[in-house]
Amino acid sequence: MAKKDFLQDFFEALDDIEKDSRIPKQAMLEAIETGLASAYKKEFGFSSQISVRINEEKRTYRVFAHRVVVEEVEDDETQISLEDAKDIDPKYELGQIVIEDITPGDFSRIAAQTAKQVIFQRINDIKRDMVLNEMSEKTGEILSAIVRRKEANNVFVEITGTQMEGIMMPSDQVRGETYNVGDVIKVYIKKIRESERSTQVIVSRSASGFVRRLLELEVPEIKAGLVKIESIAREAGYRTKVAVRGEDPNIDAVGSCIGNKGVRINAVVQEIGGFEKVDVIEYCDDPVEYIARSLSPAPVLLVSINEEEKHARVIVPDEKLSLAIGRSGQNARLAAKLTGWKIDVKPYSSLNVQGAGEVE
Repeated sequence: MAKKDFLQDFFEALDDIEKDSRIPKQAMLEAIETGLASAYKKEFGFSSQISVRINEEKRTYRVFAHRVVVEEVEDDETQISLEDAKDIDPKYELGQIVIEDITPGDFSRIAAQTAKQVIFQRINDIKRDMVLNEMSEKTGEILSAIVRRKEANNVFVEITGTQMEGIMMPSDQVRGETYNVGDVIKVYIKKIRESERSTQVIVSRSASGFVRRLLELEVPEIKAGLVKIESIAREAGYRTKVAVRGEDPNIDAVGSCIGNKGVRINAVVQEIGGFEKVDVIEYCDDPVEYIARSLSPAPVLLVSINEEEKHARVIVPDEKLSLAIGRSGQNARLAAKLTGWKIDVKPYSSLNVQGAGEVE
């Protein structure tokens, strides 16, 4: 394969590759130069430093060998005598590098294939770096995405405006939601996962951070710093608990999140599937009061705590026990996650008057 034919193929595809992959042309040219240098060394068995320079306008390249000027040559491929160097240019001195044009007439098919492999590996490396740089800045954000395919219970999406692929694994999907090819959905950029072969953008709709960002988008007071989200506990598709604190005493933190007639919190609920319950409670520095609020919507009669073990015993009306505990213990479990306390919920009928002030 002649060198002009070899380069011709690359230059004809260069603009298309730049457009499709958004890799700058200069980076592509550097990749081609690296590939050709590697191919030359492999084809001709050179151990010396080889560099390749491409002239984009003429669509040609030149291959150069680099040799060090020494008094006594021990390796013809990496060294050149001072006498021979001065024959090339009298200005050469010991220790300098002599650069010689060794461009071959053509490359063999093997050399071209070697160059191609190196080039495409370099392209993959560049694309990987671009994904890392661009998506790392978007970690923790919500972006629109289009469902492209489903494989082995994983949902693959194209992140709108980036041409990058995200993967939503089963644990990041919401119970009860279905994802069909072509659907436009919002996803939370959870993290970037790197491996030797590829870089994956992990997206989620089940993460607590998804609800946090939705609230930040829906509630101006949160964005303005007047209301702060202290904690979120979520079991996607079932229930989410959010603890908020007002930074301004004149601001109703819970009311700000709920909105007039529930418009703000309903917008969040609709985005996360439409059936997940979201409890918004006011954060409190007093752990007794905070724990009582965390079990909303169940009323609480008494909370006794062991601060050393962060263990709380909560007494609720007998008829509200199932509400306080929740289906399969969900309400109590989320309250524990929200507050960071271990919580035991007991009915009023089990109250031992003598030990009512202590955690058993």
